[in-house]
Amino acid sequence: MGALRVTVVTAEREVFSGEADVVVVPGAEGELAILPSHTPLVTAMDPGEMWIQDGDQEEALALSGGFMEVRNNEISILADTAERAEEIDEARAEAARERAQRALRERPPDIDPSTFAAALRQSQARLKVARRRRRRGRLSRGE
Repeated sequence: MGALRVTVVTAEREVFSGEADVVVVPGAEGELAILPSHTPLVTAMDPGEMWIQDGDQEEALALSGGFMEVRNNEISILADTAERAEEIDEARAEAARERAQRALRERPPDIDPSTFAAALRQSQARLKVARRRRRRGRLSRGE
């Protein structure tokens, strides 16, 4: 059993609650790996893929950003949105990726390009998580 206690919530629901040996999140300055006895930390997260590993089991989540606190081997994540692999419709995620790429190429004058860049990162994360599920076993939610 993992030495970290992990909770991922959004404004609507608890997405994950369980234990882990290592957690990797898309931090605002790049990927962050959290191991047991990590120093206390509060940080913003960017859109991307999060993964939680407990022994040989792994769970991947697609996040659209949010905040993470690490303290006393507990990781609390408040995500803007978070999706488990089984909740992701690959066809819709692929369509969203194509729309974001097209918008970045066309650069509508009235919309900040960073909006489309974030949408592209989010759709790419959703696709990675959905595809990872096909390749690996699923971690129990610990609920």
